[in-house]
Amino acid sequence: MTAPAAAKPGAEAVQALARQLAATSDGALAYLRSVDPDAAADLDELSRRERDKPAIVIVGETKRGKSSLVNALIGAPGLSPVDVAVSTSAYLEMTEAPTPQARAWQPGQEHPVEIGIEGLINWGTAGGVLPEGARPPRRIQIGYPSPLLQHLTLVDTPGTGGLDPAHAEVALAAAEQATALLFVVDASSPLSQPELDFLIQASKRVNLVMFALTKTDAYPGWRTILADDKAHLKTHAPRFGNAPWFPVSARLAETAAQMPPEVAAELAKEARIDELAKALRQVAGRRGLLDRANLLRALRSEMVRRDLALGEQMTATDPDPADAARAKEQRQQLAAKKRTDSRQWSLALNTHVQRARVESTGGLRTALSELQEDYLGKLDKFKRNELEALPQSVDAALHAVSLKLSADLERRFRQVGEEVLAHAFPPAELQHVLGRLNAQLGHALNTKPQRDAGTDNVMVALSAGGIAMMAGRGAMAGASALGATAIVGGGLLLPVVGVGIGLAAGAFILYKRRVAGDRQQAKVWLREVIGESRAALTDEVAHRFTDLQYALTLALDDAIERRLKELDEHIGKIDQALATDKATRAKKKAALTAERDALRARVKQVDEVLVKTRGLAPASASAAVKPAAKPAAPAPTAGGAP
Repeated sequence: MTAPAAAKPGAEAVQALARQLAATSDGALAYLRSVDPDAAADLDELSRRERDKPAIVIVGETKRGKSSLVNALIGAPGLSPVDVAVSTSAYLEMTEAPTPQARAWQPGQEHPVEIGIEGLINWGTAGGVLPEGARPPRRIQIGYPSPLLQHLTLVDTPGTGGLDPAHAEVALAAAEQATALLFVVDASSPLSQPELDFLIQASKRVNLVMFALTKTDAYPGWRTILADDKAHLKTHAPRFGNAPWFPVSARLAETAAQMPPEVAAELAKEARIDELAKALRQVAGRRGLLDRANLLRALRSEMVRRDLALGEQMTATDPDPADAARAKEQRQQLAAKKRTDSRQWSLALNTHVQRARVESTGGLRTALSELQEDYLGKLDKFKRNELEALPQSVDAALHAVSLKLSADLERRFRQVGEEVLAHAFPPAELQHVLGRLNAQLGHALNTKPQRDAGTDNVMVALSAGGIAMMAGRGAMAGASALGATAIVGGGLLLPVVGVGIGLAAGAFILYKRRVAGDRQQAKVWLREVIGESRAALTDEVAHRFTDLQYALTLALDDAIERRLKELDEHIGKIDQALATDKATRAKKKAALTAERDALRARVKQVDEVLVKTRGLAPASASAAVKPAAKPAAPAPTAGGAP
């Protein structure tokens, strides 16, 4: 049975809740300042952050209908790009404006670029064509004259599914700015475990979460899916068990906008977009309370983290002598391996890098040869207009080759890293060294002098910034013209800037001057372009693997030294604890237990206040709680209901 929704607070209750939220969050923030000043400073900044309007951030798996839903809510079909691959790095921010407009923020640029509504398909999708020298944007702001946007800002995030892990990072970053989350699922199937995992992660700093069930027009059994989703949440994420749900159909809403009024009203009612829009306006009206609740939710997350840390400290007050013996054995083994195996590690690293480089270069040579043979075979059959457009076609084909090369480099870098680590550390040790290893890789590669990427080539232009790691120059530059992705292989983080290649201006000029409809000259031109592309990319691949070997050599040696130091410190702490008399250890443990009990009492108080904030959520759409109508029909067969 569905639990009754929390009663909506009246004016006096709202004021009392506001006072309680303020007092509880202030007390929790004061406590956090005393135990973790850095975390408190971060949340203090969150509490002082001011926005013009409340922000509703829309998140969910890719292909769930988020963009179509946004378009329906603001009454602008086709505004946010739909049914194309979304950008891997940008989220769309919908704000009110007197006339339709759009602007994009590029990495490393302080001021946005005015792109116009017509530019969204190029700037806001992975398949778009950007101006020369432009980088994929991180954020696109769209202004539109919509009644709903008078009250709030809608943020449409990239899908969080398996197409690209970077999508989830972008969506999580946007979620941290949210007044409330609107989590979008569709009626094709129940909530998946990755969706649930992302929901829990995204809501650590957002208290109010609502759900939209899209595509109800396409799936007549959507009520069954809705019931399954609610049951799944009650079992695996009880916090969201009574969250409001809104079944909607963006397609029916778009159809209704094109129909006569007498037909449109019924379709709009069936689409239920108006009910969701009304709920969002209610949320916007409670912005102050929701911002306080979000702060309290974030404080709770930090206090839970503190609770775990206290548990580890309590364990450390009563050390196990066997732990010291194990640590000493690990240190002896690692020190011995460093003395005897360092030469072997160096040879193994060189072998793995060279093999990966040869394989990558061979694959590149094959891809370009196939591309050349394909075009040579087509040239004799090309019509005049196709022959004239050959440079543009070849440019797009080279772009595709470079995308495949970038993906291949990512895979091979991960493979080399994993193989090298397997030579140096047993699996149980990796968790201790990976963090420091990643940091050292970042330092090694970010302090290495940048190489000339060869962009002065007459026929081809190569866009390659080497390897950008984690922070510093790589983080400031963001993605290259082709984007950047992070490889996670066993915890090893190797973000690789993609390789990009295309025709330089000289290639287009040379084609117009030399070819002029001559097919034989076109073939000569094509061979020159492919030959120079092969040379440029082969050289780039060689430099990439040289950089990788250099960085891994430094980072691996540093990681081993630091791990030895960590083991020495760990052994020293255990010996010190064992040397301390039992009464002293018991006294320290009692103090930690008292602190943990007080913390848990504070968390319980926070939870009690957060439970009261459930009344701030809008009610679910009426259709979401109505059971499906039961038509007169014969009893179901042994196979179950149809």
